[in-house]
Amino acid sequence: VQLQASGGGLVQAGGSLRLSCEASGRSFSMYVVGWFRQAPGKEREFVAAIRRSGHTYYADSKKGRFTITRDNAKNTVYLQMNSLKPEDTAVYYCAADQSIILTSMTSSRYYAYWGQGTLVTVSS
Repeated sequence: VQLQASGGGLVQAGGSLRLSCEASGRSFSMYVVGWFRQAPGKEREFVAAIRRSGHTYYADSKKGRFTITRDNAKNTVYLQMNSLKPEDTAVYYCAADQSIILTSMTSSRYYAYWGQGTLVTVSS
């Protein structure tokens, strides 16, 4: 499967953005999809994930501000980001894997497929 992330851009603090992760290939609905981000000089960190069942998981600091959803008919997973802060500035990546287990979803090493990343810049 190939992933294409989009939707990043420049936004003021307190604003919102919706990122999209569009997949090519069949059976995308069978994949766990995660969003990760990497700020300059920092390690890549988990943001959110959604299982094929629709169950969602978030990094603690993102709960309440970020929402991950999926539209299997469009082979797309979305990340709605509200109340953005300057510290949310990063390159956001989507990733997918068909066999990742629950306890591994927050670790980037277990995802086999990655999109190219989309830059989110939040100004103060």
